Amino acid sequence: MTTPGTRPPLTGLRVLDLATLFAGPLAATLLGDFGAEVVKVEHPTKPDPSRGHGPSKDGVGLWWKILGRNKRTITLDLSKPGGRATLLQLAATADVLIENFRPGTLEKWDLGWAELSAVNPRLVLTRVTAFGQFGPYAHRPGFGTLAEAMSGFAAITGEPDAPPTLPPFGLADSIAGLASAYAVLTALAARERTGEGQVVDMAIIEPILTVLGPQPTWYDQLGYVQARTGNRSANNAPRNTYRTADGTWVAVSTSAQSIAERVMHLVGRPELIDEPWFATGAERAAHADVLDAAVGDWIATRTRTEVLAAFEKAEAAIAPVQDVRDVLSDPQYQALDTITTLDDPELGPLRMQNVLFRLSSTPGAIRWAGRPHGADTEQVLTELGLSRAELAALREEGAV
Repeated sequence: MTTPGTRPPLTGLRVLDLATLFAGPLAATLLGDFGAEVVKVEHPTKPDPSRGHGPSKDGVGLWWKILGRNKRTITLDLSKPGGRATLLQLAATADVLIENFRPGTLEKWDLGWAELSAVNPRLVLTRVTAFGQFGPYAHRPGFGTLAEAMSGFAAITGEPDAPPTLPPFGLADSIAGLASAYAVLTALAARERTGEGQVVDMAIIEPILTVLGPQPTWYDQLGYVQARTGNRSANNAPRNTYRTADGTWVAVSTSAQSIAERVMHLVGRPELIDEPWFATGAERAAHADVLDAAVGDWIATRTRTEVLAAFEKAEAAIAPVQDVRDVLSDPQYQALDTITTLDDPELGPLRMQNVLFRLSSTPGAIRWAGRPHGADTEQVLTELGLSRAELAALREEGAV
């Protein structure tokens, strides 16, 4: 948490979050975690759907508590004249605007880059969509699931003889959210030199390709197409999950040759190190059946506690396969305060993931969890300079 008198590094940065669901809002959350003032703008009668995603408690969506943290919430109907005018007033005071409407939607409301930059030439407009602002798919509806399929992620995930596998969480959206926050900060750095804002075009189908590694280059240069290998790797072995005697699972990795050798000594199969094929990761991967049997048989006769202790003593790489219950009690996560606790007015003590990284001098902080729909509309618009009469007129119009 921020120490008294410390100003988070993004203090003074103002962000308007018009996006819904995950990628765009996550980018705004990450900025807010390090001090940016984030104003979440939602439709008066159609809140961000993330408020209703997943389990809720007492009618309060729990995912929203995380995604909406450090944000003030207001409502505006941008299709109404009053809503449009108010957004332009807000944009004039902002540094960043994040949106994820289909291309052309803001322009339909006369709120495109031409209008936004006219009121604020220093604004960074961040547009997060499934496919980007141009190209043959630009106007299609899309979600992260499609990016996970299109990018090649699903094609390489799963067992060799099983169907392609999609992740059970918002992987592509989350990667795009991280990338969008980076893009915003990059555009702001450019603004320091030029004095002008610009448009960030973030397509969710693209950042996931970066984390998938060199597949395009492999294919370009070698015609190589990575296949599904389950938990195994084509680059090293043993690399898999193994069941312990007490019915739990552990994951072992031997990306370094020295680690692979230590594992073989530990499991009582040092003779395998002398095999000609053991000298490289790729050759070891070609003999994964032999190595998996050696490691798996040894682990199967010991409890998880015994296995972890033995691997740690041998300085070999291993980790327990943990579910969320294990994560919450894991001593390393506890030491890092990775899952932190804050007091929420609606739910009381509330645990969630902490800010993404630690800064020694200007740390970030969770100041509050996601707030109710439109909770700060009157305060934010009053700060903007709207009178009571103007607020009443917006309500009459249905713009807030």
